[in-house]
This record gives sequence, structure tokens and C-alpha cells, in this order.
Amino acid sequence: MNSIEAFIREIPKAELHLHIEGTLEPEMMFALAHKHGIVLPYTSVEQVRQAYRFSNLQSFLDIYYRGAGVLRDEDDFHALTLAYLRKAHVDGVVHAEIFFDPQTHTARGVPFATVLGGIHRALEEGRRTLGVTHRLILCFLRHLTAEDAMATLEQALPHLGTIAAVGLDSSEAGHPPAKFAEVFARARRAGFLTVAHAGEEGPPEYVSEALDLLHVRRVDHGVRSEEDPLLLGRLLRERVPLTVCPLSNVRLRVFARMQEHNLKRLLRQGLCVTVNSDDPAYFGGYVGENYLAAARALDLSRTDIAQLASNSFEASFLPEAEKQAWLGKIRRFSAASSSASA
Repeated sequence: MNSIEAFIREIPKAELHLHIEGTLEPEMMFALAHKHGIVLPYTSVEQVRQAYRFSNLQSFLDIYYRGAGVLRDEDDFHALTLAYLRKAHVDGVVHAEIFFDPQTHTARGVPFATVLGGIHRALEEGRRTLGVTHRLILCFLRHLTAEDAMATLEQALPHLGTIAAVGLDSSEAGHPPAKFAEVFARARRAGFLTVAHAGEEGPPEYVSEALDLLHVRRVDHGVRSEEDPLLLGRLLRERVPLTVCPLSNVRLRVFARMQEHNLKRLLRQGLCVTVNSDDPAYFGGYVGENYLAAARALDLSRTDIAQLASNSFEASFLPEAEKQAWLGKIRRFSAASSSASA
């Protein structure tokens, strides 16, 4: 195994920050639009891809929600999820913790059970046929009201065995975590784990709020935490994972270019940072491409990559015994790679 590409592809890894609606490739978008008789504002796959030039998070979300409109029945959500799992499997992903946004669909009249049924059926099929284990995370849309989020949580309560956690996504600026403190408290009492997007376009204070008010187990993105040394020290001390998405951060102008990304600095300071793909159909790459882009731009070593992969299991919601088993496999894989290179 001589190439960094092969090392990245073959090392076992977990993906912890992946929006299933963000895996809707233009080809599937057109196919589902045709299936349901939907007229898209694009004439070709190439025109769709050309629209994926974003100036900020909101410019992306406008297209993201429009694309999700082609998802109508359970088979659509099954096909979308299984397509992602097949790509992830090729990238060496053995465990995936996947976000879904039910409010995006229920607002269009698609039943909650339809969304959940299609996704869960595909996740179970992926576990059986590909060996990819999973956890499912319901995300509340933060640009909507807390009352709407609470109503969505009520729909989720009977599915605690299928949905492992709740999260918070969509437009960050102007929608602090504090807005959803009561919703998250209710979710925790019911037995859901919690995560939240914070510190992407929002300030470091949002990361602190997510920790103090939502009591999240990990922070999605969190890259702006570096602006607050005290917060950074807390993240290090409490070993709070950050689910970083390098290609997304560049495409949405959090960083002007990959060479300026703080992933390596955070990693070398000892933080539990992980690499993920966020919305790969829109941002130009699945998890393997995120690892590779960061490795090339930031001159990551194989040791760095192995640490990122190890962090992904440490930060996961897997039982401790399964975490330790995968960490052992990574150590053995890295040792074998080093011997082969020598």
C-alpha cells in the first residue's frame, strides 16, 4: 500500500456528519422528478452542477431545499439512503451516523412515517449487505420555530428504538442554540442523545450554548471555536468531539481555501476532530475525498489520518466494546501499512 489514496480508502472509518438529503445527486434528482412529474428549474445535470456555486450557507440551503422536493415516497428515501451507503462503503466507512430533516418533508405533506420508513429500511439493508452499521439522528430546522421542533419531536417519540439522537441544523446565524433549550431537554428526558451544529457560520458563543444549554455529546462543525482560546481549552479538556467537514467549509466560504483550514491545527492541539462530508452531492466529495483534499492541502501524515479515523470511532455512539474493536483494527492496519512502506 504505497499511495496515500489507498491508505485513506482502506483505513476503517466512521462518518458522523452526513445529511442524507445532501447526498441527492443531480442524476437521481432528475430521475425522481420524472417519476413524480415534477418540473425542475434546470434543463440538465450539468446545469444543476453549475448552480452549486455558493456564497454562504443560505445560498446553499435555498438549492438544497428545492432539490429535496423530489423526495415523495418511501422508495425515494430508500433509494437515496442506499446510494449513499454504497458510496460510503467504497470509501472504507464501516459505521455511519446519519442526519435526516423530517420538517423539510412533512411541510410538503410527506408523512413522517414515510421518511423514516424508507431511510431505516435502507440502513438495515446496508447493515446486512455491506456490513455498515448505523445510528440515525433527527435534526430540527433551526430557522423554524421551537414549537415546530417540539411537534416534530412528539412524532419521533414512538421511534426511540430507530432514532438514536436529535440534532440542530439549517441557518445558524440568528438562530442560537438557546432557542431550542426546552426541546432538547424534552428529548433528553425521553432518552435521545443530542448533538448540534454550531460554530460554522455562527460565533463561538453558539458552541458554548450548545454545550451548556443543549448538553450536546458532540458539536457539528465547531471550527470557529478556535476564535475563543477559553472555549478551545474546554473542548480539549472535556474531549468534546468536533465533526468537521473540510470541503463544505471551503465551498461555503468558512475558509477561503483548503490550505487555510484549521483541521490540522486542531488535531495537533489534541482535540477530538473528525472528518466528514456534510452534503457531498453539493460540495464535491464524499468522505474519502474530504480526507484526501485535507491531506493534500494540509500535508497530513498517515499518523494524522489514522488519528482522525480513530477519533471518528471515539466520537461515535457505538458501544464502548465496538469502539475498542475498531480502534484495535486501525492500529493493526497502520502498523501493517508502515511495515509495507518500509
